[in-house]
Amino acid sequence: MTRTPQAPQSSSSSGKPRDFSHITKREQGLRRSLTASQMAMIAIGGAIGTGLFLGSGFAIGFAGPSVLVSYAIGALIALMLMGCLAEMTVAHPTSGSFGAYAEHYIGPWAGFLVRHAYWSCIVLAVGTEVSAIAVYMKYWFPQVPGWYWVAGFSAALVLVNAMSVNLFGAIEYGFSLIKITAIVGFILIGAYVVFVAPNSVANAAHAPAGFANYAAHGGFFPKGLWGMWVAVIISIFSYLSIEMIAVAAGEAENPERAVTQAFRSTVVRLVLFYLLTLALMLAIVPWTAAGQDESPFVKVMQAINIPGAAGVINFVVLIAALSSMNSQLYITTRMMFSLSRAGYAPARFGEVNRRGVPLAALLLSTLGIALATLVNFLYPDSSFTFMMAISMFGAMLTWMMIFVTHYFFRRAWRRESRAPLAFRMWGFPWLTLLGAGLMAAIMVTTLFTGVFRMTMIFGVPFVVAVLLIYFLWYRKRDGAPQGRTMTQS
Repeated sequence: MTRTPQAPQSSSSSGKPRDFSHITKREQGLRRSLTASQMAMIAIGGAIGTGLFLGSGFAIGFAGPSVLVSYAIGALIALMLMGCLAEMTVAHPTSGSFGAYAEHYIGPWAGFLVRHAYWSCIVLAVGTEVSAIAVYMKYWFPQVPGWYWVAGFSAALVLVNAMSVNLFGAIEYGFSLIKITAIVGFILIGAYVVFVAPNSVANAAHAPAGFANYAAHGGFFPKGLWGMWVAVIISIFSYLSIEMIAVAAGEAENPERAVTQAFRSTVVRLVLFYLLTLALMLAIVPWTAAGQDESPFVKVMQAINIPGAAGVINFVVLIAALSSMNSQLYITTRMMFSLSRAGYAPARFGEVNRRGVPLAALLLSTLGIALATLVNFLYPDSSFTFMMAISMFGAMLTWMMIFVTHYFFRRAWRRESRAPLAFRMWGFPWLTLLGAGLMAAIMVTTLFTGVFRMTMIFGVPFVVAVLLIYFLWYRKRDGAPQGRTMTQS
């Protein structure tokens, strides 16, 4: 590798570069080979994972049947977020994505904060996925320590990500296809049971399937409005990773077309898959039967009494966790790559090998796996909830900052009288501000919940530390960091 320092950019009176091209230039080196279909599958692969297959059990425990409202609120926030993000990504396709947008349209400190918050969030989310893998493998091998599975599956997926973006895209496409096929099959079987053969679950669930289960055991809001609102936190965790479309745009063949198509297909599929599966799940098995020891999907298949179905579903949820972990390793590697190219991390993390993979950034991004392995070894029964709680702060902060960045982006675009945007978010500025407000409210809510209090206990000191590092170290340099570009030798 040889390093070529980037020349300083001309700046406006606000101190910001006049255009976005300097950021695009410094993040060159990745291979643009992902297709539109792969982009859509990457986003679905990240978002349909542990949050749906295992996390939904936690959400049901908090809210009961009103979890449907919780996930609908989460879907609304996700829909608004994707609109804002798609608009900015079509205008500026780069792997730095929302971190680069925050740097350019708000200020260097914002780009520094968003990138580090998101990187840490996804690193820890990878740990959440491997913690879930240990839970799933107990179905077949209850006597084998979970950290064995954490280490083995982690090594395999790190190897996949180290090979090439083409291999990653192909494997993620296959993983996501398995998940989508299984969810469609679950919806069809569930619909048959609920509408055609409701008594087929009577012996297993002690009550026939049907929407009457929504009102049983305390009514539709058995934990009140507060329980429903707390479950929104888990819904946000479930939808987490849909934003990776924007990061993957830096390696897309045709970013404008790929992002637009992926945005539309992903949002529709996610809303349908999440809400339909939860609606049928709650109609088949009373919400009081949903637990944290195994996926509620597995419990539904056990209740239906289809021979071998529970094992098949457990295999699918295992694939879902592997898929999410695979996507998250990819995305956190690219975010560290962007941090390095912006001058906010050591130069070695911005280097790419002959296959166009930032290998050093990938290896650094396995820290979450190491932490999850340790936590699973020390606290095997609570590792998933702990990893989920500490990983969510970075996700929620990033989502809130995406809305804030979009507000600054649109105002700057109008002020500078630029060409009409190829993709526009509707309802500006009201929906953008609504999204930011809802995310802020959800973050505050975590302070008043037992299991998620660790989210803010971890998150607030993290933000303070990151901002102190920026203002004490990076702000001393003349202007914003000019970044670095690298070429292969």
